[in-house]
Amino acid sequence: MIYLDHNATTPLDRRVLEAMMPYLENGWGNPSSPYRFGNRSRGAVERARGRIAECAGCAPEEIVFTSCGTESDNLALRGVALALRPKGNHIVTTAIEHHAVLATCRALEAEGFRVTRLPVDADGVVDLGRLERALSPGTILISVMHANNETGVIEPVGEIARLARERGICLHTDAVQTAGKLPQPIGALGADLVSFSGHKIYGPKGSGGLFIRRNTPLRPVLTGGLQENGFRAGTENVAAIVGLAEAYVLAAETAREESGRLRGLRDRLEAGVLSSIPKATVNGAAAGRIPNTTNISFESVDGESVVLGLDLEGICISTGSACSTGEPEPSHVLTAMGLSPKQAQGSVRISLGKSTREQDVDAAVEALARTVVRLRSISSV
Repeated sequence: MIYLDHNATTPLDRRVLEAMMPYLENGWGNPSSPYRFGNRSRGAVERARGRIAECAGCAPEEIVFTSCGTESDNLALRGVALALRPKGNHIVTTAIEHHAVLATCRALEAEGFRVTRLPVDADGVVDLGRLERALSPGTILISVMHANNETGVIEPVGEIARLARERGICLHTDAVQTAGKLPQPIGALGADLVSFSGHKIYGPKGSGGLFIRRNTPLRPVLTGGLQENGFRAGTENVAAIVGLAEAYVLAAETAREESGRLRGLRDRLEAGVLSSIPKATVNGAAAGRIPNTTNISFESVDGESVVLGLDLEGICISTGSACSTGEPEPSHVLTAMGLSPKQAQGSVRISLGKSTREQDVDAAVEALARTVVRLRSISSV
């Protein structure tokens, strides 16, 4: 199998599993228990928090552990909205956010909040001038992802952060596709809240976190005990937290070198596809992108059929977000970029990882060429 869907999930790194095993086998005490057995688990959680904070460029108390990126997004948006409701009810986001953000915004609208969804240009980048014009005295939160999970396009979060600070508005960014993968620490992005996840960086599924800058107003979504500084009730998943920290540190240590390697492989893949398959287009190619991701549209074919065709050849790619698999509608990200529904449905996402080699990329190009030619010969699209 050639696995080229690392934006959906990544395999568990063997070193991460080894770090987790002591807390799966013997160190299963409750971190909130006062005796030594519980204290061992508490120590593991706090060491993990400190390790991530060092890589993230923030204080340990600014890291809150969650179960996944989706929970982190929910905690950020709902937590700020509820905390600041007396000051305003306006939230600004973009049309290309992950469903975890878009669905939460819809839910908040049903509760009386007002949401502005900003469009993006043809390369998938939000316009700063339009964002600034959308702000009002009642705006309490801006949520703009760091990099899009379908196209890899990077949004100008640093510039948005400066604008938000000038206006005294909280900024959240979903950095699930960039945290630990790009050299820039999440604490240096300038956002007040940053979501990240373990299973995108070779850590365990069911692990995630939220960076909460000190003094950011936030109400908990899960109520109960006082775990995670009162922001997230519930007994901590010690093994998953330890695994998340190990994965984060390992990723951060090689982020710069790996970024360069993956960029070269992605460029090789794109060049191969564009030279061997007529009427193929790379979406977001003119924008800054995370180095492992490409999104390509093929005229007169269905993207889902391309995915299934490559699967028959032992190659895993996708049509977009794994969270939206099975949806009949075309990608909301690509249509927001101006693609027609037909163009969006003819698109696939290929996301490389640390196991990807040149021969894998070349095999994928050859398989794509064969598959697209075959599908076009029988297509009614």
